[in-house]
Amino acid sequence: MIVEVVTGADERPEARVVDIDDLSRCVLALGQVTDEEAAEVLERSGLGRMQDAGTAQLDAAALRAAAEPRATAADWSAQWDAMVDQARSEGRLSGDGASIRVQVESAAGA
Repeated sequence: MIVEVVTGADERPEARVVDIDDLSRCVLALGQVTDEEAAEVLERSGLGRMQDAGTAQLDAAALRAAAEPRATAADWSAQWDAMVDQARSEGRLSGDGASIRVQVESAAGA
């Protein structure tokens, strides 16, 4: 699963959740946006916040709410639970389970 922050309509950055059925990884991919634009768009969308230039905290409930209705994998919910469990075991899940720490990457083709 990828949360992308890319330049959208009218050259305004927007956040979108893509690769919804691939829960083997969860990352934030930034297109040609500034760190400030990425931070503002993430917070405005409710999907999370930037921690630093290479790390973001994604809101687990908001991410699931954005992705699950569009998921097509029959076992998506089980895959989601496995992804969250993996984040927990790797120390990337907040203590209260509300956010998942993810790496920031460059959005391919952005």
